[in-house]
Amino acid sequence: MAAAACGGGDDASTTTEASAGASSAPAAAQAKVGLAYDIGGRGDGSFNDAAAAGLDKAVSELKVEKKELEATAGETDAQKEERLRLLASGGYNPVIAVGFAYSAPVAKVAAEFPDVKFAIVDDDAAKGDNITNLMFAEEQGSFLVGVAAALKSEKGNVGFVGGVDVPLIHKFEAGFEAGAKAVKPDIKLQSKYLTQPPDFSGFGDPAKGKTAAQGMYDAGADVVYQAAGGSGAGVFEAAKAAKATAIGVDSDQAALPAYADFKDVIITSMIKKVDVAVFDFLQSYSTGAVKAGPAIYDLKAGGVDYSTTGGKVDDIKSKIDEYKQKIINGEITVPTS
Repeated sequence: MAAAACGGGDDASTTTEASAGASSAPAAAQAKVGLAYDIGGRGDGSFNDAAAAGLDKAVSELKVEKKELEATAGETDAQKEERLRLLASGGYNPVIAVGFAYSAPVAKVAAEFPDVKFAIVDDDAAKGDNITNLMFAEEQGSFLVGVAAALKSEKGNVGFVGGVDVPLIHKFEAGFEAGAKAVKPDIKLQSKYLTQPPDFSGFGDPAKGKTAAQGMYDAGADVVYQAAGGSGAGVFEAAKAAKATAIGVDSDQAALPAYADFKDVIITSMIKKVDVAVFDFLQSYSTGAVKAGPAIYDLKAGGVDYSTTGGKVDDIKSKIDEYKQKIINGEITVPTS
């Protein structure tokens, strides 16, 4: 992958900044935050980078210190547990795990360290008095880009590429399909998942993403939405080669340096504001207001949205916003599967 899209200083400079700002920061200024990434890590141009942006903001505004640990492809739950344990036993509190793959490890390690606050992104199965579940209504944001895809498709044929065939990614597909069919009930939707669990490499294999999307464009699709983490770069490559278009995910990918070569083919992205959730959690920690259990980030809460970078959906923005308001008002309930 290309260089990190969301910049941040190294740990040494972060520590110095935290110390320098301690006198004017809140009482919890000496908080040391540990963050464990999912596959792809900082620099994936997707949801890991979004988490990194939230952490960077906390370093800047809350004057916390940080330690970031990367995941490796094909690792076991035991390795994830060890990463979390390393942070918790090393004085890092709170500890944030990025991704549902940390579900069982977070539940286990949080029980071992009851005085440490944990947060996990994209999972509500890990439960405990010291676990906050940062959850998103991905289906709602995906509905909006489904509307955009249908309005922009000249062939009435769109595609969806999912990284791994798991319930979380089913939410993206279900919302996308519902949004597209709300506009064009007879639209054709092609769908492909890159890997099946326990193989999670589908979130970090651009070559597989390119092959899957290429097949869809060859079969008549002219817009493909990817919810595939780092594999999404391959979808963008295929779109460019096919002189077609694609839809990004998690971050405003057309605006990221990592995807500068593809900004002309990305018509919009489904924005999932992991950065907002991570920062909110750390801000709550700094004021002693952390609550266990799910914190839901939906359209109404500003937790998901669609991007307008590049102006490619300016002509249909009013139509997308109509659907957005109907979801917020409760007039439309978006399916999750």
